[in-house]
Amino acid sequence: MSLNNTPSAERVHIGIFGKRNAGKSSVINALTGQSLAIVSDVKGTTTDPVLKAMELLPLGPVVMIDTPGLDDEGDLGALRIQKAYQILNKTDIALLVVDGIVGMTKEDHAILNRIKAKSIPYVIVMNKADLADKNMDSALCSNTGSSSESLSTDNIIWVSATDHTNIHELKEFIATLVPTEDTRLRIVGDLIQPSDFVVLVIPIDKAAPKGRLILPQQQTIRDILEAGAISVVTRNTELKATLASIGKKPSLVITDSQAFEQVAADVPQDIALTSFSILFARYKGNLKSVVNGAKALDSLEDGDTILISEGCTHHRQCEDIGTVKLPNWIRKHTGKSLNFEFTSGTEFPMDLKKYKLIIHCGGCTLNEREMKYRLKCAEDAGVPMTNYGTAIAYMKGILERSIEIFPSL
Repeated sequence: MSLNNTPSAERVHIGIFGKRNAGKSSVINALTGQSLAIVSDVKGTTTDPVLKAMELLPLGPVVMIDTPGLDDEGDLGALRIQKAYQILNKTDIALLVVDGIVGMTKEDHAILNRIKAKSIPYVIVMNKADLADKNMDSALCSNTGSSSESLSTDNIIWVSATDHTNIHELKEFIATLVPTEDTRLRIVGDLIQPSDFVVLVIPIDKAAPKGRLILPQQQTIRDILEAGAISVVTRNTELKATLASIGKKPSLVITDSQAFEQVAADVPQDIALTSFSILFARYKGNLKSVVNGAKALDSLEDGDTILISEGCTHHRQCEDIGTVKLPNWIRKHTGKSLNFEFTSGTEFPMDLKKYKLIIHCGGCTLNEREMKYRLKCAEDAGVPMTNYGTAIAYMKGILERSIEIFPSL
């Protein structure tokens, strides 16, 4: 992805669902005007979810997700169907593509019920309008041989991926389902005023990526600029000198989690302090939960298993915060003999009951829906969940100070 592109987590995720040969891939290609998905008459061409970040007018930056067929067969087919259903957890808008010749089937109704249960905005795309009789009521009913469940036509549009009938209208319909910009939270922009100084503390050590800043740092700087404030970026080793030389008291200091303890000691008490992880917990809509989850660190016992999960995949260095530093800090804080398991990227365990605590990264590469899904999975399993920055602040005794800028907590 180009450095100028919108990060995947900030894009509207459009999931395309349906049976094999309903025309999901053809609809994607028609919507995008590109051959993004392989089209074939052979059933089951799409065997795994395929994600493609792109610009789709009039929506703007989106991620299109092509999924396996809902009627796949065999043990492997069942796993593919499970993968398709899991994609709902990161889907902002769902397109259910139905073969207009065959009509709605039990597989279509099953996933439609799940889409509605998750309150995902959706549209039913009746494909192959050039071949089907659009006036047949049966096309909009269950095709199970035993029932006829009529559907409301409000969320239905007939298209032809072959001759592009109503493809423009489908784009316009999808655009109406996109959340408005002013309903979204800011990372930090609502906490500062124009011309404020905001100091960002970014350690440069062996684990830092070469030649660039990581995504949450980039996004925070951008949000500060959009607020009309001034970002001052420094390493933790130069923080004291920076605070003494900028000539104006900063309204806020934001630090990388691993430098929390040193930064808290160097920043005067009358200057607000927080971390990137805490800001992103709020941005993803789960700060209160992760603050409460951090308290579970004090109830851990010998032999307990902790899951440390990251939303992205990256090459781990010798001093990696997730697999090295954080486990060591937790062992020191608790004095217990603990077991640790690690996941990264799209993998997140289906069964969480074996864990006594889940510690997640800030989730900068995950969209809000998927981050909330993971939190809800933990809640349903009765497992407390927190994140890196919140857990570190709690263990260092500075969590209360770190959340003072959020009066609602």
